[in-house]
Amino acid sequence: MQEPFDLELGDITYSVFPEEEEMYTIFKEGTEYIKIQKDTDEHWLKLDNDTELPLFTEDEEVNRIGRAIAAYKENEL
Repeated sequence: MQEPFDLELGDITYSVFPEEEEMYTIFKEGTEYIKIQKDTDEHWLKLDNDTELPLFTEDEEVNRIGRAIAAYKENEL
C-alpha cells in the first residue's frame, strides 16, 4: 500500500492517504476534508461522507486534487 503524502496546490496543503482501488482520504490543512475516487484520468468523484458512494457532481477542486495525485504517482515510478 502506498504511503501518505502531501500536495501543495496554491497556498493550500492537502494530505493524501491512499486507500484501496484508487480511493483517497484527503485532509485539508490538517483536518479530514473529503474522500475521492478516480473515475477517469481527468475526472475524479467525491464520495458521500456516510455511505462512501460516489457523488456524480462536477467539483473542480476534487478534479484538481485528483490530477495532482495522478501526477505525484507518475513521478514516483
